[in-house]
Amino acid sequence: MKRVVIDESFLGELELLGAVLKNNVAGMFGGNCRTKNLGSSCEFADYRDYMPGDDVTKIDWNAYARFDKLYEKLYFDERQMHTRIYIDTSRSMDYGTDEKAVAAVKIAAAFAYLSVSAMDKVSIYAIRGGSLEEIVVGMVGKDSYLGCIGKLNELEFDSDSRISEAIIPSSVGRGDGYSIIISDFLTDDNYEGAIDRLAEQRRDILCVQVLAREELNPQIRGKMHLFDSESPSKFFRKKIDKDIIDAYKAALKYVTDRIRNYCESRGGHYVLMPAYMEMSELFFDKFVNMGVLK
Repeated sequence: MKRVVIDESFLGELELLGAVLKNNVAGMFGGNCRTKNLGSSCEFADYRDYMPGDDVTKIDWNAYARFDKLYEKLYFDERQMHTRIYIDTSRSMDYGTDEKAVAAVKIAAAFAYLSVSAMDKVSIYAIRGGSLEEIVVGMVGKDSYLGCIGKLNELEFDSDSRISEAIIPSSVGRGDGYSIIISDFLTDDNYEGAIDRLAEQRRDILCVQVLAREELNPQIRGKMHLFDSESPSKFFRKKIDKDIIDAYKAALKYVTDRIRNYCESRGGHYVLMPAYMEMSELFFDKFVNMGVLK
């Protein structure tokens, strides 16, 4: 079912958010800013030994006069950043009265807006099964954003999601910006491989785990039939009591700690977002305080 999440009212909120966060956004995004790659800009990065075939114009002759050895100057590359956003479109993302799917779309749209406001390039993908579906590719500038971002309203959350299988074989870029994965990460499938792949490519990584109010603090009690949203044919009959709820909360803590620790161990950022949280609270109380926006 089509959700009209991206509308004039929401775009107005984003414009206000972008204006308030302007100075912070420069730390995370910022077109034509310094990348982790070495290239031909004017900003010096380091030296290395000169090798036959290297560009002789980059030899530091002052260093040669001092050390009687040829050194090549290395410079930071300056190029447009490319923010890549991956949205989990599994059935479990459509669970809950707070609609995790709506929250996921809003987060993707907000980060895309902040990126294009900083003159960065943006691509947004839906993770469907073990494949990536291109929603928006190579979007640059606010005019392009306004013309393309409405496509997020068409997203259907009706598949399964194999994050690593989808991301690993794709073109992820190297050292040229943020990769943002938006998911509930409530899966037995491997996501660590995707994080490893992004880290190997020197991407800046952000994992946003979106959970519904009912998932964070379940209120159900008594005899229940529980259905697996990813596999509706699977169901369980359980008497839900305090012990079951305590065991569930312990398991949920294990899941959230696991994705947080794995992401941070690879140099990335992790944030848990309740689906009912307002965008302003998410960005000010979470991302700015965590140093994601700095």
